[in-house]
Amino acid sequence: MNLRTTNYKLISGLKSTGEFLKSRKGLILSIFLLLLIWFLLCLPDPLFKNKTSTVLEDRNGNLLSAQIAEDGQWRFPYNEHVPDKFTASIIQFEDRSFYKHPGFNPIAFCRAFVQNIKAGRTISGGSTLSMQVIRLSRKGKKRTYLEKVIEIIQAARLELRFSKEEILALYASNAPFGSNVIGIDAASWRYFGRSPDKLSWSESATLAVLPNAPGLIYPGKNQERLKLKRNRLLDQLFKTGILDKESCELAKEEPLPGKPHQIPKLATHLLQRAAKENHKGERVLSTLDGHLQERVNEILENHHKILKGNEIHNACAVVIEVSTGNVLAYAGNTNNAGKPEYNSDVDVINAPRSTGSILKPFLFTSMLNDGDILPGTLIPDIPTQIAGYAPQNYNTTFDGAVTAKRALARSLNVPAVRMLQNYGIEKFNYNLKKIGMTTLDHTPDHYGLSIILGGSEAKLWDLTGMYASMARALNNYIPNGGKYDQNDLHANTYIEKPKTEKILNTINYFDAASIYLTFEAMVEVARPDEDAGWRQYTSANKVAWKTGTSFGFRDGWAIGVTPKYVVGVWAGNADGEGRPGLTGIQAAAPILFDIFSLLKPSKWFDIPFDEMEKVGVCRLSGCRATELCEPVDTIRVQRAGLRSMPCPYHKLIHLDKQKVYRVNSNCEDISQMNHVSWFVLPPAMEWYYKSKNPSYKELPPFRSDCETQGSGAMEIIYPKQYSKIYVPIELDGSIGKTVFEVAHRKADAMIYWHLDGKYMGSTQNIHQMGLTPDEGNHTLTLVDEEGESIIEKFEIISKRK
Repeated sequence: MNLRTTNYKLISGLKSTGEFLKSRKGLILSIFLLLLIWFLLCLPDPLFKNKTSTVLEDRNGNLLSAQIAEDGQWRFPYNEHVPDKFTASIIQFEDRSFYKHPGFNPIAFCRAFVQNIKAGRTISGGSTLSMQVIRLSRKGKKRTYLEKVIEIIQAARLELRFSKEEILALYASNAPFGSNVIGIDAASWRYFGRSPDKLSWSESATLAVLPNAPGLIYPGKNQERLKLKRNRLLDQLFKTGILDKESCELAKEEPLPGKPHQIPKLATHLLQRAAKENHKGERVLSTLDGHLQERVNEILENHHKILKGNEIHNACAVVIEVSTGNVLAYAGNTNNAGKPEYNSDVDVINAPRSTGSILKPFLFTSMLNDGDILPGTLIPDIPTQIAGYAPQNYNTTFDGAVTAKRALARSLNVPAVRMLQNYGIEKFNYNLKKIGMTTLDHTPDHYGLSIILGGSEAKLWDLTGMYASMARALNNYIPNGGKYDQNDLHANTYIEKPKTEKILNTINYFDAASIYLTFEAMVEVARPDEDAGWRQYTSANKVAWKTGTSFGFRDGWAIGVTPKYVVGVWAGNADGEGRPGLTGIQAAAPILFDIFSLLKPSKWFDIPFDEMEKVGVCRLSGCRATELCEPVDTIRVQRAGLRSMPCPYHKLIHLDKQKVYRVNSNCEDISQMNHVSWFVLPPAMEWYYKSKNPSYKELPPFRSDCETQGSGAMEIIYPKQYSKIYVPIELDGSIGKTVFEVAHRKADAMIYWHLDGKYMGSTQNIHQMGLTPDEGNHTLTLVDEEGESIIEKFEIISKRK
C-alpha cells in the first residue's frame, strides 16, 4: 500500500467520523428540542376541567346563593384570592419551602423516601404544593413512581407558567375538604357558614389539614384525630412566630365544626336565572345590595304570612336603581317549603302575567307626548260598548266625565278604553314594544282595546325597566342640556355593565314634560284612607305609583317610581288561581311601601321647563281655553299640548232678559237677549256628571213660546248607532231581553219609545226599557214631550238551539 492510498483512507475515515459526530449531535439536538417542546406543552389548558357550582355574589362580593355543580360536588369557581391565614396555615402544614423551590423539593423528597423505607410503608410523599396541584388535575391516576416523575416535571412547568400566588389559588380552589366539598370557598361556607376571609386562625388551620386525608378526617367524623392535627399545626404556627402564645392557646379552645351549614339562599331565583342565561358554573358578581336583599326577603315573607290566610301563596319584588338600571334586590318568589304545589320555584319576576291596569300610565304619557290631551282634559265616563266590548269600572259606577289625570289616579277603566280608542291600538302597541315590553307576541288586533285593562301579559322585569327608562330620561334631561341620551332607554341588568358614550338627541320616545306630568298624576293615585301608616309615609316621601288587578282577581300589581328607585311588586298564585281581595291595592301595595321605607328618600324630579309652555286652560274642561271659557287658568303643559283640542264644551247660549229661559230669534228680539257662555256636556255625560258634581249648572229650559227642535237634549247610551247586539237564548228557546238606556237633560222629561214604528211605552226620570226584538235589523225611535226625536238603527244577533 503506497502513501497516497494510505492518506486517502485516512482522510476518508476522518470525514466519516465527522459526519457521524454531526449526525449524532443533530439527533441529540432533535431529541432535546422534542423534549423541550413536550415540556412546554405538557400542561393541559385549562388545567382543571371540573364542573363548578354557579355562585351568585352581591356587588361587594358577598355570597348570596350557590348551586351545586352538575357532578354533585360543592365546587366553587376558581378564586384568585386566598386569605392570609389559610395561606400561612397550608404552607406550614404542606410545603414550608413553597416560596423557595422550583416546583420540586429534592430535600423533602429524599427525606420522605428515607421515612418510607424505615416505616416499611408510605407515610410521606414529599410532594410540594405545586406537585399536589398537578396530582389534583390528574385525578384518578394511580400513585406510582412514574406518576411521581410526571408530577415533578409538570410541577416545574407549572412554576414557569404561574406565579406562586396563582399556584396557591389553584390548590385552594381544587383541594378536597371531605364529603362532596371541594375548594376552600365551598368548605368555608359548608363548615363554618361564612366566607374564607372571615375565618379565625383555628378555622383556617382546620381547613388546612383536611385535604391531607379528606376521606378519613372531615368535620363530624373522627373529631379527635382532626383536633390533634389542627392543634399540631397551630403549635407550628406559634413556633415560627406567626402566632403568639395566647392566640395559639385560644385557637386550640375553639370547637371543631359539626353538621355542615346550608349555603345561603338569599337570591335563589336570580341564581337560577343566571344559570339559564349562560352563566352556569360561573361566579356571578351581581349588582344586588346584599343587606337590602335580606330586608326585602323579610318584608316579602312577613306579608306572605298574611296573604296565605287568604290562600294567596306567591309574591315577588324587585328594586331597580334608576341611574344605571342595576337590580338592587331580586326576590323572585315566596318560600313555601314542603309544599311544591305552591310553585315557589317559579321566578315570577321574569314570568308573563296578566297586566290589569298597570299599563295605563304609558297610555297617558303617549297621549300627552302626541298632543292628544292635557292632564286635565275631560274624558267621558259613561256606559260604553265598542264592537261588542263593554268595559266596566271597578266600582261599576260612572262619573259622566273625569279629567285624564284623575282617571289615571283612580284607575278608571271606561275612560282608559275611550282614550285608547282615540289614540289607536297600533300606536300604543308600538310604543310599548319600543320602551321595553317583550311579551307582545301577537298583532295589535289580537289584543284590541282590552290590552289597557289586562288583555295582555307582561313581566315585572320588563315593566320596572320601562318605568326606570322613563325616570332616567327625565333625570338626565336637564344635565344633558335639554337633550336626551338614547342610551338611557335600556332593560334592567343584574350584572354591572360598562358605561357607554352618550348619544344625545333633541327627540326622545317620550318627551321629558310628558313623563314629568305622568309621574305627577301617579303621585295622586288613591290610597286607602284607613291606613294611617301610608299617609304618614307619603307625606314625607313623594312616590309616583300605580296598581293593577287582573280579571278574576288573579294578579295584584304595584309599581312605584322616584328619581332614584323603581320598586315593583306582584302578588297572587303562580298557578293562576284567583282569590277574593287579590287586588293590587290590597295585596301588592302594602309590600311596595314597606320596601320604599327601606330606601333613602330623594328630592322629587326637576321640572323640565324647557319642554313646557304656559297656556290658558279651561278650568272646567281641562282643555285649551277658547274665548268662551271662564274661568281660565294659566298653567305649564307639555309643548305638544299646544296642539291639543280647544274646549268643546263651553257654548254661547241666548237667555231672555231675566236670564231665566233660553230663547232664540224665533221668539225674542236679539236686542233683548243676554248672550252667556255656558258649560254644556253631552246628555249622556251630563246625566252621570251632575250626580257627582252638584255645582254643575244644567242648561235653562227654552221659553214655552220658543221652538226647540234640534236642541240635543237626548242621547242614547245603549245601544249605539248600527250596533250588533248578541242576545242569548233563554231556556224556553225565546230570545232574551235587551235593556236600552237613554239620557235626557231634563230630569223629569217624559220619553216615548217606538220600535220599528210600534209604540212600546214611555219612561220618566230613569230612562231604561227592556225590549225583546227578533233577530235582524231594527229601528229605535225616541220622542220627548217637547217633540224632539232621535233615531238609531241596530241589529239583533242570536243563536237558537
